Amino acid sequence: MSVTSTTTRLSPDDLLVLLAVGRTGRYVSAAEELGINHTTISRRIAALEQALGGRVLIRGASGWELTDLGREALTAAEAIESAVRSLTSDTPELEGVVRMSATDGFSAYVAAPAIARMQRRHPGLSVEIVTATRLASLQRSGFDIEVVVGKPQLRRARAIALGDYTLGLYASHGYLADHPAPEALEDLSRHPLVYFIDSMLQVDDLDLAPTFAPAMRESISSTNVFVHVEATRAAAGLGLLPCFMADRHTDLARVLPEISVRLTYWLVARPETLRRPEVAALVEALREQVDTHRDMLMGSATSPDH
Repeated sequence: MSVTSTTTRLSPDDLLVLLAVGRTGRYVSAAEELGINHTTISRRIAALEQALGGRVLIRGASGWELTDLGREALTAAEAIESAVRSLTSDTPELEGVVRMSATDGFSAYVAAPAIARMQRRHPGLSVEIVTATRLASLQRSGFDIEVVVGKPQLRRARAIALGDYTLGLYASHGYLADHPAPEALEDLSRHPLVYFIDSMLQVDDLDLAPTFAPAMRESISSTNVFVHVEATRAAAGLGLLPCFMADRHTDLARVLPEISVRLTYWLVARPETLRRPEVAALVEALREQVDTHRDMLMGSATSPDH
């Protein structure tokens, strides 16, 4: 059914409510964004469905999902939003809040500087980052985008490959002063490993240690990659670390350079969320940052910022 075929008067406010729900998949998140309560969201959606004569949202495994009618209505809502923006500003100033989830290292060394530059151009824009190393899931309330390791398999979401990075084995100079450096893979059994907690690791692409060092015992393990770096610097053992993090520290040396694991950062978001100008700008800023620092991420150069 076309949104223009109904004789019932449509409310632009109801369409903007649908826009908020469609982008987040959650009534609660939409309510927070619009500054109204959950009950009002529900009432507005019901009124919109009555005016259009059909369902615009259905409950799915990943939260509320748009029906075909809902996607058509969302297009109209985006046009309203764009018109309001053009009337309230003479310049393409971006504002509002974008919420993202990303891994610790990516958040610190890729996202943070990219966002800082973007905010200098758009001071009204705010970005909230929640750090985690986990699988992508659009069920998480309130996130506009997620950056994960490894290609995600999600329906009704778009996955964008941002770029690759490399993991390598590192040791501190202090550790190497007390322990002979490994010269071959079979030597690794004499060294402890600093890496993720195996039982809590959710990302298959990061389950790497058994592939080259099945006999290595765990030393310090953590869900946070900054702990891996600092534990390795403190001579806790050999750390399997992102090169772009480890190479910043002159007290770390790479060992067995033939151990080089290449992984990919992927960005995941709902298609309707990616159409928000502020989200699209953030995605572009992240892609530019990854492209600019490609050598650093692959472990073949230091950061231009340092």
